Amino acid sequence: MKYIVILCDGMADEPVESLGGKTPLEAAHTPGMDGLAGKSEIGMVRTVPEGMSPGSDTANLSVIGYDPRKYYSGRSPLEALSIGADMTEDDVSFRCNLVTLSETEENYEDRHILDHSSGEISTAEAAELMEALKKGLQREGYTFYTGISYRHLLIQSKGKVAELTAPHDILTKRIGEYLPGDQVLREMMVKSYDILKDHPVNIKRREQGKNPANSAWFWGAGTRPALISFEKKNGVKGAMISAVDLLKGIAVGAEMDNIAVEGANGGLDTNYAGKGRAAVKALTRDGYDFVYVHIEAPDEMGHQGSAENKILAIERIDEQIIRPVVQAFREAGTDYRMLILPDHPTPVRVRTHTGDPVPYLLYDSTRSVDGPAAYSEKTGKQTGIYVAEGYTLISRLLEK
Repeated sequence: MKYIVILCDGMADEPVESLGGKTPLEAAHTPGMDGLAGKSEIGMVRTVPEGMSPGSDTANLSVIGYDPRKYYSGRSPLEALSIGADMTEDDVSFRCNLVTLSETEENYEDRHILDHSSGEISTAEAAELMEALKKGLQREGYTFYTGISYRHLLIQSKGKVAELTAPHDILTKRIGEYLPGDQVLREMMVKSYDILKDHPVNIKRREQGKNPANSAWFWGAGTRPALISFEKKNGVKGAMISAVDLLKGIAVGAEMDNIAVEGANGGLDTNYAGKGRAAVKALTRDGYDFVYVHIEAPDEMGHQGSAENKILAIERIDEQIIRPVVQAFREAGTDYRMLILPDHPTPVRVRTHTGDPVPYLLYDSTRSVDGPAAYSEKTGKQTGIYVAEGYTLISRLLEK
């Protein structure tokens, strides 16, 4: 038996008026998922424990089988594992987003966050900007690391974990009341604007009609994580397929292999088909028992408030990953179980994460159950199946 998780980041949503009261998942054309639904267990699962911040960090830890209450030590430390930052027990890491702030105000504190991802800036452009920040903000005890697209990292030696605000939680808002209380972090953010606003990369982006990446934004502070081996815990050899450092870091911490896919970038134009092919190869030819395929695009479209593009992302997942994977397993004659779900909702109305339960689909090629005609938030609720502790869901997938 082979096991595959298709994690559609932020896919769950609320009914959208412009979609006739449907969610993007309901409005999307998804014959692959709906075809499996009638033969699958469909239900709802709470991936974010009550009282914890709703994010891809806590939610994906749950889905992969780690209780966030026990294993979560912050978001950025997981990303640090992927980037290769060597953290000591006294270090604190911070996510460093390259964001777009409004530019008409005189004071930094009066600016507004317009885009948490700077228009999903390319990794190549971001690398140039990060080099400028490294030179301009360099000081003893602080080290910058370049990641992917807008997602980067700052490590503070012998630091303290601080409560910081995620930029995607305050889109369009004045930033003054959300700036760090720590004076050094605050000063670096203010100075980052002066360094980046007229950088050649941003001058060119404005000329092209793109959002400039004109400021650093620190958030997601935490200390070095201590996950246990996924293989020792579950008795199966696992691999991760993702474009984002958070998921890659979870895999490193869990001693899973990361499988790189060319063209996978965490955006709407990611290489969906390549991810599907890599998953099939890993499970049918390379000796893996379990593969976790993470797709960031629905979440990014939710943050952008675009129902249309969120639907497009969901349809691409269905067409280019789910249907080809099902067909490949059928042709190979391989028995498998597939778990499809979001990690959390990212409703286009609020443009940020919520902690509400999400629908899941669990399909077993060796047996058929009487499921609903479609997979959606509505059908997940209608079945009455509810998993209160998200980290236990994986036991349903891996049960012998």
